Amino acid sequence: MSDEARARPRATDRAARFFKTRALAAAAVGGGKVEVGGARAKRAKLLAVGDRLRIRRGPFEYSVVVRALSEHRGPPAVAAALYEENAEGKRLREQLAEQLRVAPSLRYEGKGRPTKRERREIERLRGE
Repeated sequence: MSDEARARPRATDRAARFFKTRALAAAAVGGGKVEVGGARAKRAKLLAVGDRLRIRRGPFEYSVVVRALSEHRGPPAVAAALYEENAEGKRLREQLAEQLRVAPSLRYEGKGRPTKRERREIERLRGE
């Protein structure tokens, strides 16, 4: 294939809007979050049309096939035409998103140190 039909993973991932910046895309490729054809992607490895990508972003995983290449980030409609997503992977990702949405938050909901009044209520409830 000619060089025109190939592009670096970080540029393609950014152009397809999987990552907001080129630095985030490069960090993901370097950190092993992007796989090409089942093997860990390397920064210098060039992608070609038809390559299978597996991209992990947080708890979500995208399984896509490259349909076109672009070095430049464009509008979302153009970005969506650059790849074809696996239907099973999309279903699993949407299911996980729904589970995370309805799951209770594990974050601390307090507002820091209790006030004197709140401390007294806590002690009263504990029986102290």
